[in-house]
Amino acid sequence: MKAKHYARLVGGVLASGAAIAVASYAALAGITWYDYGSAKYQVNGDESDSLLDIYMPEYEVAERHRIRVDAPVETTFAAAGEMKMQSKLLQAIFKLREVALGCSESISRGDFTICRKAAQPRKEATPQRSFLADVKANGWGVLAEIPGREIVLGTVTQPWVPSPVFRTIPADEFLAFHEPGYVKIVFTMCADPVSTGESVASTETRVATTDPVARAKFRRYWSLVSPGVVLVRRTLLRSLKAEAERQVRELNGEYQTAEFWQ
Repeated sequence: MKAKHYARLVGGVLASGAAIAVASYAALAGITWYDYGSAKYQVNGDESDSLLDIYMPEYEVAERHRIRVDAPVETTFAAAGEMKMQSKLLQAIFKLREVALGCSESISRGDFTICRKAAQPRKEATPQRSFLADVKANGWGVLAEIPGREIVLGTVTQPWVPSPVFRTIPADEFLAFHEPGYVKIVFTMCADPVSTGESVASTETRVATTDPVARAKFRRYWSLVSPGVVLVRRTLLRSLKAEAERQVRELNGEYQTAEFWQ
């Protein structure tokens, strides 16, 4: 009898937790839909990014995240280009997107998921690329770059369709692109120095639609996926921080060994 009682108790707790999670997600989706395109996305002063302003001075959505890193700015930026996204959390997020989009199989591409039918033959496995190499290989073009400090990438797509295509638009044509039915996205990874051995890593994603129809479709889409995008960004920065600080620890260890034998 006790076992049945505990089973019912655990089941009730899990059901309550699931209900709370669903309600919280629904509330967040509603808030995101309501706030879409609000003035809070526009920034001035220290938070503005002059490179992003060149390619998307006006936008409907912006996600900004930053993290303090105990590493020199050069090491932090290098880590941004080398890190790989292997988090189980990210795998779970992409799996949820797969289900939401009705995919039988999916491939993660930056902020979005590409669907692929299971009936199609699988390609031979290839070594995992870094995050930046992966997005650049799949339709994100480099719009601008400050060596060792910042890189800005951009693409044009329709993320609400099951199998979106990411189009690379030349940097000198990106701002003027207004083909109806599309979303323009710019994304930056940046490292700023705080002191000799400290820096701040940051990302910003901006989105602008090309017409009212695309705006309505993306608004619905964004309301559903924005929590996952936020988690991706935060996980990305945590991975960057861990990699940069690991490199610093290894380098300090090498120096200590060398000094010992001098």
